[in-house]
Parts: sequence; C-alpha cells; structure tokens
Amino acid sequence: MIVQTAKMALQAVWGSKMRSFLTMLGIIIGVFALVVLVSLMQGSTDYIAGEISALGGSYYTVRIEDDHNKPLSMDDLDAIMAEGLGSAAPLGQTYVTGKNGRASDAFLLYGTTPVYSAINDLSVEYGTFLRQSNEDNHSRVAVINRAAALDLMGTLDCLGQDILFNGIPFRIIGILAEDDGMASMFRMQDYVAYIPYSTAQRMDPSVSSALGSFYFSAPLDADPEQAQDRLDHWLRERFDQDEDAYSIADNTAIEETMRSVTGVLQTLIGGIAAISLIVGGIGIMNIMLVSVTERTREIGIRKAIGASRRTILLQFLLEALVLSLLGCALGLALSGITLAIVSLASGISYYVISPGVAAIAIVFSSLIGLIFGLYPANKAAAKPPIEALRYSE
Repeated sequence: MIVQTAKMALQAVWGSKMRSFLTMLGIIIGVFALVVLVSLMQGSTDYIAGEISALGGSYYTVRIEDDHNKPLSMDDLDAIMAEGLGSAAPLGQTYVTGKNGRASDAFLLYGTTPVYSAINDLSVEYGTFLRQSNEDNHSRVAVINRAAALDLMGTLDCLGQDILFNGIPFRIIGILAEDDGMASMFRMQDYVAYIPYSTAQRMDPSVSSALGSFYFSAPLDADPEQAQDRLDHWLRERFDQDEDAYSIADNTAIEETMRSVTGVLQTLIGGIAAISLIVGGIGIMNIMLVSVTERTREIGIRKAIGASRRTILLQFLLEALVLSLLGCALGLALSGITLAIVSLASGISYYVISPGVAAIAIVFSSLIGLIFGLYPANKAAAKPPIEALRYSE
C-alpha cells in the first residue's frame, strides 16, 4: 500500500510540473544557501589553518601585557639565547614608500634580527638574509620579497642595487623565495622588506627598544613543550612571578582560536540559511492546501471506494515530502556545480560537497516536508466523503 501511495504522490507532483517546480523553489534556494555558505566557510577555515600550519609549528609568539616598568630589551633576548633556552627575535613593522627610479609603491617594512629567518623558516632564493654585523652596525640593507624584486626593481638580479625607503637608500642583499614565511592573508601589503631591527628603530619611533612582543623557537634538539616551560619560568622570574604580565601562544593555539571563531560564524550562517528552508516549507504548505481544495472530489471518490483516512493522510504527506526532497536534490546539484566553479577559480577546495552538510540539508528538508505537509494532509484525510463528493469546482 505504501508503494502504491508513493507512486500516486509522484504522479500528482509530475502532473503539475511547473507548479511543483515553483513550490520547490523555496527549498532549492534554502538548500543552496545552506550548503554553499557553510561549505565556503569550512573550506576557508581549512585553508587558513593550512596556511598557519605551513608557517611551522615550533615557534611561539610572546606578548608582554605588563612590563612592571621593566621593559624587555634586545639584551633580554640575547640573555634568553645565551642561557640556551632557544632562539628569540623581535619584529617591528612600519609602512614606507619604496622607490626605484620612477617606480614607487607602498612597502610593509619589518625590522628584525638574523635569527628570525630560522625561527620562521624564511627561505632566501638569492643572496643572504640579515647578518649580525648588519644589526650591530645599524646597516641600511634590505631583504625584499620576490614580488617587489620583479615589479619594482624589474629583475631578480638586483643584489647590490639600492632601493629607497622613504627617501633613504638601502642596499638589497637578499630576495626571498616565493613563500616568504609569512602567510599572505596575514598582511595587507604585497611588497615586503626585512631590515635590521636597530635600523628600523632609527627610521620609525614606533619600533621601540622596549619590546612589546617577540618570536621564540625551541632548540633543535629540545622538546618544544619543555622549552616553552623553561621560557615561561624565565619570564615569571623576569616579571616578579606575575603570570598575567605576558602571554605565550604557538601556532596550535592560534589555529584553535581561529577554528573556534569560524565555528561560531558557521553556525550562525547555517542558521540564517535555514530560515530560507522554513520559508520554502511554508510555500509547500500553501500549495498543498490549494491542492487539497482542487482534489476534494478525488478524495471523496477514494473514500467512497474504501480508502481509509490513514491512506489519504499518507498520500498527501508523501506528496509534501517528495516536493521537499526533490527541491533538496536540485539544491544540492546546484550547490555542487557552484562550489566546483568557485574551487577551480580560487584554487581552494570547498568540499564539493561536504557529506556532513549534505546530510544536514537532506534531514532538514525532510523535516520541513513532513512538518509543513502534515496540516494539509490531515485536512484532506478529515474531509467527510459525502461532502467531498458533493463538491464541485
């Protein structure tokens, strides 16, 4: 009986193809919005997490919250390295105008020390990174990224040439490889240069000798967790046992925080998209009510020849479910095509289609069809057969 009822439900849906499609449109749009938005958020989250992981997992960012009027200096970082705790490097930044001849553009200028390249796995394609002698002598030398060399200098063969930063000449001693060790999403500037920290202090007062933060990495032969504990102990002693005076964060903590934030956003976006499905369910209920009115005589005839109230209820409920699931299927197909196009265009995998998101869409669409189809189905099943047979359109 259920199979026969399902066939009748499908015939009723197929018999009014245009009306059925328009009825499903709300579900199609709702599923499309839900799947695409959540999948884009998932894909973006994993892409960002991958970029963070690509930076390396053995370095830490230390931020000074309260220096107790005893600010950290470069001598303190030297003490950390002298005691064998690990490598430590500052990173000051400022924006400048880089110029070569008539060509000029904005640069993100980083001031740091030679050990920064080892901490952050910077790869130099041509030349060398900063040296300790550059830091000690406040040298005006710079290591620029590949894009800056090609676009501003016009060639990768520019070692030894000068580039002007805010009118001050700097000699180029190195060119970074394609991956400059700093994920592009974390900086707003295409052109990057590294100069000695001592030189950056002279160029910009915001690059202070009182360090507000620094990067740290454990020795190669040491356990990273033990090295972090030793650094934590050193900082506690440095700041009078005040654990709130500083914070230590590694890539894992940054990634977990990012996933936590995007998880909340993903839930909110999914909830907003689910509203479209509810609107689609209301559309199904309205059309089903119209269908019940139009088929009143059919209902009367079926009841007169022995169809039970349960059979009528099941038929109309299955029609609502079929409309909802067909709309879901079309929405998933449209989502898959859209995500595939976006993935090809951006080079980022956006889960075409995430099984979890698809399962949520199917379950939610089924519930929408059943819940919003229940009232029209019950109304059809409750019609007295005599009144139904007397009904004329």
